[in-house]
Amino acid sequence: MPLLTSPFAELDLIRQPEQNNDPLQAFDAADEYLLSHLAAQAPQTTCRVLILNDSFGALAASLAGHVQVTSSGDSHLAHLALEKNLARNGKPYDAVPFIPSSEHWQGPFDRVLIRVPKTLALLEEQLIRLQGKLAPGAEVIAGAMIKHLPRAAGDLMEQYIGPVQASLAQKKARLLIATVGERPVATSPYPTRYRLDSPALELVNHANVFCREGLDIGTRAFLPHLPRNLGSARVADLGCGNGVLAIASAQVNPDAHYTLVDESYMAVQSARENWRAALGDRAADIHADDGLAGQQKQSLDVVLCNPPFHQQQVVGDFLAWRMFQQAREALVVGGALYIVGNRHLGYHSKLSRLFRGVEQVAATPKFVVLKARK
Repeated sequence: MPLLTSPFAELDLIRQPEQNNDPLQAFDAADEYLLSHLAAQAPQTTCRVLILNDSFGALAASLAGHVQVTSSGDSHLAHLALEKNLARNGKPYDAVPFIPSSEHWQGPFDRVLIRVPKTLALLEEQLIRLQGKLAPGAEVIAGAMIKHLPRAAGDLMEQYIGPVQASLAQKKARLLIATVGERPVATSPYPTRYRLDSPALELVNHANVFCREGLDIGTRAFLPHLPRNLGSARVADLGCGNGVLAIASAQVNPDAHYTLVDESYMAVQSARENWRAALGDRAADIHADDGLAGQQKQSLDVVLCNPPFHQQQVVGDFLAWRMFQQAREALVVGGALYIVGNRHLGYHSKLSRLFRGVEQVAATPKFVVLKARK
């Protein structure tokens, strides 16, 4: 794989999660453009730089040791990638402080480098949080490949930061450069809330949560078919989002024990708040992780999953396949994975390669609910 070469460093970087012969690299021309732009300003070692949404640590690892850098984002996988890539390139794995998006930063910052996220609500929340955190003369620079750079990103920067200038294109990447201007103090529109009738729930959704404005149709198809009569089973909601599957399951399985896990810090934050609102002080383990990578083998009886089919802008079933493998490892013999998926994704045949029995629990014109037994 090619090295990321910038005025700050030459780095050998890997993506997270790792896969053999990965055809994709852990950086792109937008990372290179952001680094060259910053280098042209000859920042002092005392310059405080905040990096947002650095998917695999390319920006933070490049700047470590050159400026006072802090990284923040909503991806636990990005945090793992940063640690691995620092260590891979001879730097302490904790050389760059990482602040999950569920927590707040301590300014002031002289420069902010942003990789424009797929979810513009996350960008909006981050720009609002920058209010009062920018030093005099600060600059906020957002970068993206042009095909992933919506006009609305510049509009949001103009609304919350100040005047924006778009750079010339460079290797199909572009920067949006905002200088701090007088702006009224904004109140964040996040988290959002919506209500369900069955089960009767009000769900909180922080800015980067999937289907933030309403229940996604896959979960809607899944909810009526969640397993009942689980007794004291150990149940995991894998890729829990706002926690709705686990909460609905827990309501009809009062003695079961629940683990909710997601790689999004805002999803975990939402799930914790929703669990508490619906189930009070009932115990549950709700945390950010790389799926079930940290789960003990053969420690679960049931796994519930509405798997994703993309990582950032990359579409594919790699993450779903990996979640199915993790579920198989974590389940006891005789345990079961329940999933919902689009019919066209062919999950039945994929699960049949891992599990001894796969049955269709329910179907709609678009979705199937499957049960795979170990």
